Amino acid sequence: MAKNNFDLVVVGGGPGGYVAAIRAAQLGMSTALVEREHLGGICLNWGCIPTKTLLRTAEVMHLMKNAIEFGLKADNIGYNTAAIVKRSRGVAGRLSKGVGHLLKKNKVQIFDGEARLAGKGALQVAKDGQETEEITAKHIVLATGARARDLPDIKADGKVIWSYKEAMVPETMPKSILVIGSGAIGIEFASFYREMGAEVTVVEVVDRILPAEDAEIAQFAHKAFEKQGMTIMTGAKVKGVRTTKKAAKVDIEDAKGKASTVDVERVILAVGITGNVENIGLEDTKVQVDRGHVVVNEWLETGGPSVYAIGDLVGPPWLAHKASHEGVICVEKIAGLDHVEPLVTTNIPGCTYCHPQIASIGLSEDMAEEAGYELKVGRFPFIGNGKAIALDDDQGMVKTIFDAKTGELLGAHMVGSEVTELIQGYAVAKTLETTEAELMHTVFPHPTLSEMMHEAVLAAYDRAIHI
Repeated sequence: MAKNNFDLVVVGGGPGGYVAAIRAAQLGMSTALVEREHLGGICLNWGCIPTKTLLRTAEVMHLMKNAIEFGLKADNIGYNTAAIVKRSRGVAGRLSKGVGHLLKKNKVQIFDGEARLAGKGALQVAKDGQETEEITAKHIVLATGARARDLPDIKADGKVIWSYKEAMVPETMPKSILVIGSGAIGIEFASFYREMGAEVTVVEVVDRILPAEDAEIAQFAHKAFEKQGMTIMTGAKVKGVRTTKKAAKVDIEDAKGKASTVDVERVILAVGITGNVENIGLEDTKVQVDRGHVVVNEWLETGGPSVYAIGDLVGPPWLAHKASHEGVICVEKIAGLDHVEPLVTTNIPGCTYCHPQIASIGLSEDMAEEAGYELKVGRFPFIGNGKAIALDDDQGMVKTIFDAKTGELLGAHMVGSEVTELIQGYAVAKTLETTEAELMHTVFPHPTLSEMMHEAVLAAYDRAIHI
């Protein structure tokens, strides 16, 4: 058995792990990465990228169905389920190969297998239950990611009750679906399948959908989804799921305690994720685990000597770009670089790629009020924007939240066309600690959707022009 010595080893090749490995190599460290399944992790292979590919298909379908609005004709509109899935998997495969190329380009040694901590600075790598390598390193970064949760009495069976994996590769397009959970994952699948013609029911246990979003934005989205024909049940509990080979009966108790049963072909579980903390050798270490996630400090250090953890493994927000940034912070701190800053979670944008799209950064209005801020809040509707009207997609809103005393941008929240691309503007603004004054004096191009970002700032100070 070969013995390999490195400055740094990363366990997990997802968006946190591979970025950490590349950054370490850039800084002159001898670096290795251990991946058990596929480079790029869940995000690239079974999450962020392939879901966006599916949602692009749904977007094109929406445009085709509404061709008449553009003076066009599109007859006999249909789809090929296998071709849709093939395209999605092809995009994921292409990018996974790209990650492998980047790692090799940066001279990161890749080990195929499962890694387990084996004492100070040591890892054992196994493949198919057989130990293949022993690796030693001055620093070990755990980036093992997370997986979908099941409910105590409802577990994905891969046939009728789906996790995100099965939902991404349907053999046939179901005519009816019930989604349990209305976070980003649940709503994206609900949006995709509704656009493809399925009857969609969303069940959420709390009193509103998209609980991580600003309440006003979530309410706007709720109405938009219902207008599309979705059935949305908030404050509701799934009491049980009875399955046959081809369908399910879902017992639901609504917000008023009334019981009902919904018959659907498929159920999608979208009730959150839990960290992959098992089978990586944490048991005999000082690494602490809390509610399924590894505990770290601001520099991503665990309780174990020279052991670090990043990404979904360490908890929310469960976002690829958060994981990547943590990987960079962690490695640069290890390297002793000057001016390394801890991650500020309120500067991390979040995106949901449903129709209409949702994007946000910073504090919601409720959170800002609870924190004791005196607020200036601005809103600008899509219907007041020329580009949105030209796109025939004029339903939406941009909302800004400022500290009335200092002018600090506390949060920004959007719902509507292409807002997932627009939110980066507010992310840059927050990172630069921009106030309302700079944003007001920024010149936005016309005609663009981004003009609404300017108007929403002006609106917070009663200066909006086009409303």
